[in-house]
Amino acid sequence: MSGMWISVLLALAVAAGLILVARPARGALYLIGVAMLVGLAGYAWQGSPGLMGSPTAPGAHKRGGDTLFAHERKVWLETVGFDALQLDGADAFIGNGDPDYAVGLLHAYLGHEPNSMMLWLGLGNALQAQADGALTPPAHYAFERAAQAAPDHPAPPYFLGLAYLQMGDVDGAEATWRALLAKAPANAPWRDKLAARIELLERLRAGH
Repeated sequence: MSGMWISVLLALAVAAGLILVARPARGALYLIGVAMLVGLAGYAWQGSPGLMGSPTAPGAHKRGGDTLFAHERKVWLETVGFDALQLDGADAFIGNGDPDYAVGLLHAYLGHEPNSMMLWLGLGNALQAQADGALTPPAHYAFERAAQAAPDHPAPPYFLGLAYLQMGDVDGAEATWRALLAKAPANAPWRDKLAARIELLERLRAGH
């Protein structure tokens, strides 16, 4: 199978998972378009055709489900170590439709590591999944705590923007990412990735 077709399948898998989080009443078609573009860009940047989600059969909605965070954290965060292992577990719970367990798991480990940026980000994502895609005050607080734990790391504001995107708030996502890009060092290795994300949002607006 060619790389292009694999990337298309990845985008469709991400979009299918996103449907579980954002209900059609919240402008799902618009959001799915964003998700597919994000998936295609993610394939190009990572060069990892194996990162493919699993579309859920129509009518099989359950709480939780696949999230963009589960895919994107492999680009922005460490993938080995204790914190990464806990995020793997939380992602598995969310993917199986059990975000409550993911929240409980991350709360427990944050009790031992209250300054873990990665665990706070995971908790923010889990709380959003628990709320069926809504960026609730507790979820927003978790993203804020992640930023406090690592004020110079790009991941907290990036994933806050992604959280806005998952709930269909494209304006919030773009504003958050533009603010991050504005203060990014010229030689930051993630600068081009972020600029490409913003460009995708602009293209979506132009074609909508």
